[in-house]
Amino acid sequence: MTRAASLTAILLFSYLPSLFAGNWIPQISNTAQYAINAQASGNYLRPQIKLGIDVLTEQGFAPLQGKRVGLLTHPAGVNRLGVSTVRILHQNQSVNLVALFGPEHGIYGNEKANTPIENAIDPRTGLPVYSLYGKYRKPTDRMLDGLDALVIDLQDIGTRSYTFISCMKLALEAAFENQVEVIVLDRPNPLGGLKVDGPVIEKQWQSYVGAFPIPYVHGLTIGELARIAVSRPGFLDIPDSTPQSGKLTVVTMDGWRRYMSWPRLGLRWIAPSPNIPDFPAAVGYAMTGLGAQLGNFQHGIGSEYPFRILTHKSAPLDQLERELNRRSIPGVSFERKTFQNGSKTGLYVNISDWNAWRPTELSFHMMQIASLFESRNPFAFASETQASLFNKHVGSSSWWHEIAEKGSTANRTGFIGVWERQSKQFQIQSRNYWLYD
Repeated sequence: MTRAASLTAILLFSYLPSLFAGNWIPQISNTAQYAINAQASGNYLRPQIKLGIDVLTEQGFAPLQGKRVGLLTHPAGVNRLGVSTVRILHQNQSVNLVALFGPEHGIYGNEKANTPIENAIDPRTGLPVYSLYGKYRKPTDRMLDGLDALVIDLQDIGTRSYTFISCMKLALEAAFENQVEVIVLDRPNPLGGLKVDGPVIEKQWQSYVGAFPIPYVHGLTIGELARIAVSRPGFLDIPDSTPQSGKLTVVTMDGWRRYMSWPRLGLRWIAPSPNIPDFPAAVGYAMTGLGAQLGNFQHGIGSEYPFRILTHKSAPLDQLERELNRRSIPGVSFERKTFQNGSKTGLYVNISDWNAWRPTELSFHMMQIASLFESRNPFAFASETQASLFNKHVGSSSWWHEIAEKGSTANRTGFIGVWERQSKQFQIQSRNYWLYD
């Protein structure tokens, strides 16, 4: 059951250690018309839960009353029938929405990864849109000037290196420094709330692709992660010399349970970023993303199977298939599939047993295989820039030294065992901040 006396979880605390050209927002008169159109097209939704924005709407937007509001969101920031949170807040006369904030890929998701975005005026609402993936990644005092509350409605995919949680971290810091309340509209973790896996990132490697000291697959909703961030030392970087007080409100979902991965929810998937067009891609991101950081593996980016189909530049498919099958990796299997309009063939990664599946394990096999297939260990001969980017994603100096020194004979099993114990400990500690059972 939802752990809250009401549907809103409020946490009060003292200080602790040429954009948007797309046309994504549905052009509809109201939610009812959207549902009618969806049914007519054969895509009628049967949502099993209410999202944070749905609960906020049921509350009559009470947490926003009398406040000047900013909204940090993106295309997947929609209610359970697919209506944009931008549209909902802007069209409601009881909400004074005065500014929009966009993360990586922009509020409409039409900007490429790693591409700086400029501030702009939103052509649909006429509101200023402040880019948090351009000159600034942390909201400036000027951006927040005059705001009473910053609403955050971002769909995360449950992995540490996906930058929307990093964006939330910086937004939390800036808001608290400027005495602006933060209201997080909670959303499901697509992988569910029980999978926790991979190394906990070390402090020295924390960056925008690894902002929190958490396992690679963290098992939390974005609202739960926000609760941890404001409560535990080391999660937010607000100087001790400038103590601030702040207020975090998490508008919880109704009906979500930790065992629920995305297919159980009855919700339409809306791509939170261009390379995560569907739920299988979100699963693949957790599973192959680390393994393709170095070593000539390709994992389907730019194809119809992003993060799910494997090839290797230095090995024929037969060799790769034999090596992967020989390893008997728990929970996964491989099948040949053509992709890119039939021009290429690769190995599609299936989840054969969800319970046995450890999301990041395949990636560490991929690192060993890359060392086996290539004429020299790609980790030992990595440039400083390559090594830094790899470690910012994986987050373990000891693993870097192991794979760089030993390559295909690295003690993968030992490291995975250590990380599994660390992940279980993290999950135990994070229970204090859970909003859902």
